[in-house]
Amino acid sequence: MQQESARRSNRERTEETREKLIAAARRLFIEKSYAETGTPEIVRSAGLTRGALYHHFADKQALLQAVVEREAEQVAKEIEQGSDDAASPVRALIDGGRAYLAAMTEPGRTRLLLLDGPAVLGRARMDEIDSRHGNRTLREGLAAAMRAGAIRRLPLDPLTGLLGAAFDRAALTIEAGADADACHRALAGLIEGLSAGKTGGAD
Repeated sequence: MQQESARRSNRERTEETREKLIAAARRLFIEKSYAETGTPEIVRSAGLTRGALYHHFADKQALLQAVVEREAEQVAKEIEQGSDDAASPVRALIDGGRAYLAAMTEPGRTRLLLLDGPAVLGRARMDEIDSRHGNRTLREGLAAAMRAGAIRRLPLDPLTGLLGAAFDRAALTIEAGADADACHRALAGLIEGLSAGKTGGAD
């Protein structure tokens, strides 16, 4: 029993150290940017040693990936919460889109997910992360709408990627000062245009 308690305590300490590093890195990456942040600053801000950092992460890039993964996971949760009570599959897509744009207004999030993340980790790695989180929710929503006959059957992966890119672009323009409501209405119009009652497009 005592041995089990010690193992649990070690796991808790390990997780606490990891969380401190991620939180400190996130704060500094937002305040200064990834490029302008050094690992000595991160460990100093976290109240830890460089040895602790390299025990958990291979390098600064691996730490950025952990930060980005955490942010993407949180965005996906907010999308799901925002679309849970929708009255129809199309409404769920629209509500989920609004929730995404709202989630991306969290200070620093567009920089982490749409600027520094792709620039440092590469597009392929970011696509992998997106496929587990934000793009996963979009893909699932589109697939559900297709199954329900609410939108036309179109190639699912390309459609997810194209709509996801449109939402990302909207988040960046909102960050730059664009009208958030206007962006949401435009994106909602795109989704409504996929209605099964519309003509045109490929089946």
